[in-house]
Amino acid sequence: MRSTAHAVLETMRLPNGLYVASRSPDYRYVWIRDVCYIVLAYLDAADDNRFEQAYHKMLDIFHHYSWKLDYHAEHRPHEVYEYIHPRYHADTLEELTEPWGNAQNDAIGAFLFGIGLGLQHGKRMLRDERDEYLIQQFIRYLTTLRYWQDADNGIWEEHREVHASSIGACTAGLLALMPFFAIDWSVVQKGMSALFNILPRESASKESDLAQLSLVYPYRLLPPSMARLLIEQVERQLLRERGVIRYLGDCYYERDGREAEWCLGIPWLGLCWLTLNERDKAAAYLRWTEQIMPEPGVLPESYYGGTAQANPNTPLAWAVSMYIQLLDQMETSYSYTAAVSNDRPNRPTT
Repeated sequence: MRSTAHAVLETMRLPNGLYVASRSPDYRYVWIRDVCYIVLAYLDAADDNRFEQAYHKMLDIFHHYSWKLDYHAEHRPHEVYEYIHPRYHADTLEELTEPWGNAQNDAIGAFLFGIGLGLQHGKRMLRDERDEYLIQQFIRYLTTLRYWQDADNGIWEEHREVHASSIGACTAGLLALMPFFAIDWSVVQKGMSALFNILPRESASKESDLAQLSLVYPYRLLPPSMARLLIEQVERQLLRERGVIRYLGDCYYERDGREAEWCLGIPWLGLCWLTLNERDKAAAYLRWTEQIMPEPGVLPESYYGGTAQANPNTPLAWAVSMYIQLLDQMETSYSYTAAVSNDRPNRPTT
């Protein structure tokens, strides 16, 4: 199944090394966040440079907008168009100009986290002094932005409020870069303090959110006891038959008042449990992921609420990558054959 999933992912890879979010015409864009999560599937591939290629091309995009970054490293952005954008045309790699929720601090945090993670793995993430300068400007940008209290559009690109997942992404990004760049420790402390003041909520309007899983995987920001409570909260409130709803009351691709069930949430929960060394639970989520595939190696963005009908954004590259990551990490850290079971993890009846 791994080779099939990789082949599916390859259909969404562009010649320049970036990825579109889906083969769907509506998703023929490059999202910074999506790419960062997608290429985690190649982080440990010693004979594959897909991880570095993607980041080098994202650096090229940001170099093109370095004037904007330089300005807002000194002057805090307020309107969403002033923020460093999270989404670009697949062909031109230019910012999209239509109104959009472009204040997405988590995308910047994910990008910085990936740079730091790659450096920690000995990868050539930074090609020259220009790249190094750009990263240092991003660090200044987050500081000027006061990311620990900034109301952004969040991972789901919706209304602006302070999001735990966005604060966590920025904090994790700075932590990952600390061995390699000059970072004021107080800026990291402010992020951690703000994060723990919000938890276990995601925001003022959302008690629980699929995005909170990022705090456990890949960011690993929480102590084990808190990570376990957060995972269990997501399972209790958001886990459904074919995926995880993003949050209660989500209207995106809902059906008859039932929220869309996001497929990537199933392998994501498995990765979170594996982070806590709960291998049996992770193995069950791996099998569950394979059961919700409409065809081998393919995962939709979501299923319409309460139905077996996938939405048009199929396959979703981010979801396919999550499956590959779970499969790889299960096989490298534990015997998948010995642990796998037809029994699914306990979940609420919906």
